[in-house]
Amino acid sequence: MTDEEHPRIPGRGGALPPEIPTPPPPAAPAPKDQSDGRRRLLAGLWPPRVTRAQLVVALLLFVLGLGLAIQVRSNSDNSALRGARQEDLVRILDELDNRTQRLEDEKQRLDDQRKELENSSDQAEEARRQTLEKERQLGVLAGTVAAHGPGITLTVEDPTGAVKADMLLDAVQELRAAGAEAIEVNGVRVVANTYFSGDAGALSVDGRKIAAPYAFKVIGKPEDLEPALNIPGGVVQTLEKEQATAEVTRSDDIVIDALRPAKQPDYARSSSQ
Repeated sequence: MTDEEHPRIPGRGGALPPEIPTPPPPAAPAPKDQSDGRRRLLAGLWPPRVTRAQLVVALLLFVLGLGLAIQVRSNSDNSALRGARQEDLVRILDELDNRTQRLEDEKQRLDDQRKELENSSDQAEEARRQTLEKERQLGVLAGTVAAHGPGITLTVEDPTGAVKADMLLDAVQELRAAGAEAIEVNGVRVVANTYFSGDAGALSVDGRKIAAPYAFKVIGKPEDLEPALNIPGGVVQTLEKEQATAEVTRSDDIVIDALRPAKQPDYARSSSQ
């Protein structure tokens, strides 16, 4: 480099230093976006990042606060009773005693009502059972239901046609007096208003014609029924005098299934109604 290219500095020897270029001014900072900052803040806060230790601490604090609240309330109640006057305490005890007595009375009333209902149910069931039994007994006597039981059979043979209606009626009366509970003659049920009619050899029972042999089926105690027919001068001897024969046979089970229709009385009514 020549001296023309590097002029000398006056008063000093040598050449001048090279010229240092001036740095450009710093660029102005870009303005910050406020909305972008809010988004970053929200992203940092939600969803919350809770650690296990924080959960344990929160749970312990909750339990501790709950215990303190219960203790404060208990102390408040106890302090209210401790601070009450003797008259107030006596009144509270009286109210508790009265309430207890009312509850005991109510319990006793309910127990009595339960027992009454149980007894009523038992009584109603017993009354129903007795009613059904009474109905069955009356049905047997009235001839409206079938019956079976021990008894006898009486078979009357009449080869000469000499048996009269009153002889068969006497046989029925002797059997009833001996305890007969149900009687059937040639398929006709004998009841309280049964009657025999007709001439010898052409007899009828309640208007229904019957013919020999006359077969009686009787339910009752055989030990009482058979002797009642065989007494001296009784039914058997009377029939034998008319050249008829009477055979009595005991049986453990006599079935009487001839029925009479139930008749509704025209005038009589039950006095219990």
